[in-house]
Amino acid sequence: MATGNYGTVRPADVSVEDVEILYAYSPSRENLNTVELETLDPFEVLIPTNDRNNTLEVLGGMYTLKLPTSKFGSKGYYNIIIRPKQIRTTIVGCGVLSDLPDTQGVVFDINQVAAEDQVKFENGNLVGYRIEYLNDDSTKINNLYRIITSNNRALEIPQTSGGGNAVPSWSFNDNSSTTFCTVTPSSAPYVKPNALPFIGNPQQNVIITNTFFDPVMLEVEMVEYDDESLAYALYGNQTKSLEDGVYTIYNFGNQIYKQYNLYEVKDQFTGKPLYEVREKKSIIDPTKDFNEITDF
Repeated sequence: MATGNYGTVRPADVSVEDVEILYAYSPSRENLNTVELETLDPFEVLIPTNDRNNTLEVLGGMYTLKLPTSKFGSKGYYNIIIRPKQIRTTIVGCGVLSDLPDTQGVVFDINQVAAEDQVKFENGNLVGYRIEYLNDDSTKINNLYRIITSNNRALEIPQTSGGGNAVPSWSFNDNSSTTFCTVTPSSAPYVKPNALPFIGNPQQNVIITNTFFDPVMLEVEMVEYDDESLAYALYGNQTKSLEDGVYTIYNFGNQIYKQYNLYEVKDQFTGKPLYEVREKKSIIDPTKDFNEITDF
């Protein structure tokens, strides 16, 4: 019997709602001032790509980035960060499931989340999301995260015994406004059965992020002239009017691209030529049309 390798790698079906876009502007690489990040609305700059076999089906994870000139119109360098959307919320409780007392988890209040993100907290929708933890001063605890393995709406069960040391217990209840999330790792290692990993504390602020794609950072340089416009001056058609000294450069469609005045600066006493000057015209002379000139 023959054996072979089978791959299951595929692009994630990333929707615009799952994306957060930030950017920073610097007029030059030498500018070392404090960088201020601005936000972009993903719905305005991400254009989905449809599958060629089905125009109603969006090709998973494929978008065209459209940068508005109102924000990217200045010459300089723009650093664009495209990352999974972050949801900041608070852990309202930690405990175990009443039917599975060995299963620990953290609990979130769905009503504390923005309305557009509440659908992500419905049963099973948070599987694969990452939880990162914040300190009391709202700084992130570096390199500490947990992955959500399940989530279901749950309601806390009042404790009847055990006093203040009883572990809060939760029971699945689809009518509840809180969701119980199991995470990994959450169980103690075999060699140290009493060393339970940290999964969070009640009232601790956290960041919940999807793991559909890796963050991407792009550098975009905005310039006055691109390669094509520079090619006009090197390879495009040109004319020089001998009567008035107007020098005209045309694009590859023979439309007027730039115009200059050509003249000499002479010594006012001897009349000796001192300089040849090419001065950019502020007002274009439309009579220097290339097709009309070459038709003579």
